[in-house]
Amino acid sequence: MFLTLTLLKKGISGKQWIGKYRRPRQITWQMKRNTLKHLEREAENEYWISRPYMTAEQEYGHAAERRAQNWLKIKETKFANFPEHKRITDHLSHLNITKTWSS
Repeated sequence: MFLTLTLLKKGISGKQWIGKYRRPRQITWQMKRNTLKHLEREAENEYWISRPYMTAEQEYGHAAERRAQNWLKIKETKFANFPEHKRITDHLSHLNITKTWSS
């Protein structure tokens, strides 16, 4: 395809590095080396991911105590600025007009 384009048109129309009919880049030895390093790193990551740090029995509930403590800490900070409870007698004290001053 690129051969016929170059033979017929004497070059690639438009910008040669972008577009539908662009010129393909040359693969250099650095590109091959970088791809090989990337694949090796990915293979090593797959190796370490395939071996779990803890067994399923060890993993079950191992962080329950820490999570409970964190939840209590969050709850305490939430209720630290909570206003005091008000009783119903405080709300309805203005209706208590039968009491006298002397008693």
